Amino acid sequence: MEKQNEIKIFEDKRVRGLWDSEQEQWYISIIDVIAILTESVDANAYWRKLKQRLKAEGNKTVTDCHGLKMTAPDGKMRMTDVATTEQLFRLIQSIPSPKAELFKLWLAQIANERLNKMQDPGLNIDRALEQYLNLGYSENWINQRLKSIEIRKELTDEWKRLGLKQGEQFASLTDIITKTWSVKTTREYKTLKGLKKENLRDNMTNTELILNMLAKASTKDISQAVNPKDFEESKEVAKRGGTIAGNARKELEQQTGKKVVTGLNAKLFLEEKKTMNKAPAFEILILKF
Repeated sequence: MEKQNEIKIFEDKRVRGLWDSEQEQWYISIIDVIAILTESVDANAYWRKLKQRLKAEGNKTVTDCHGLKMTAPDGKMRMTDVATTEQLFRLIQSIPSPKAELFKLWLAQIANERLNKMQDPGLNIDRALEQYLNLGYSENWINQRLKSIEIRKELTDEWKRLGLKQGEQFASLTDIITKTWSVKTTREYKTLKGLKKENLRDNMTNTELILNMLAKASTKDISQAVNPKDFEESKEVAKRGGTIAGNARKELEQQTGKKVVTGLNAKLFLEEKKTMNKAPAFEILILKF
């Protein structure tokens, strides 16, 4: 539930965007923007040439842009270069277009709409609570999930403070933390649970969520204490933070004789819960998810 793909309309033209609630910012398709501003027959070719020129000029904006999967015209999810609204404002300056100023105003309005929604954090929390409750999650699990979002935000704020790059570097560090505590990469973890596009944390049990939070909170605290100089040192910090939660997982597994990381996902749990709710009262077991 952290990332939401959305389609925005500018002068009857589609602009693909992705809102990242953890980073609290938009990622917008550069190709869509170029197609609107230049009316080029081949926006991809225009972007390739512009990117080459800007790189040759040493423009840092281009190197900061990265790719994300968005819905392509054929309906499939494909990688496309994206930029934050701040990066787009800088890129637009390099694209001669009579629509540039109008598009900047539209872009500012899109960003402002989202900021207005964030003015009252309580509304967002209430909305998230309602969505999870409607899906059938327990209130205990929901409280853990919302706390995990807060802890993730504190960690990414720390990475931003260090000047690390959002996207690839953030994902790499997250993967290190996950693998260190759970002995599985994010991809392997999702495969175990039978997930594809679904959010991994939305499919974690209470115990998995707690250990995941411990790993990230520990990484943030260690990072603030040792102040790593670069990405390589941050990778070591991520391992140290993940190790703390990993040791807790091993101890818990030794005490209970049960694996913490399991293939149980939300769909399986909620289907089982519905089935059990139809059974006689004396047959219903108390499940925690």
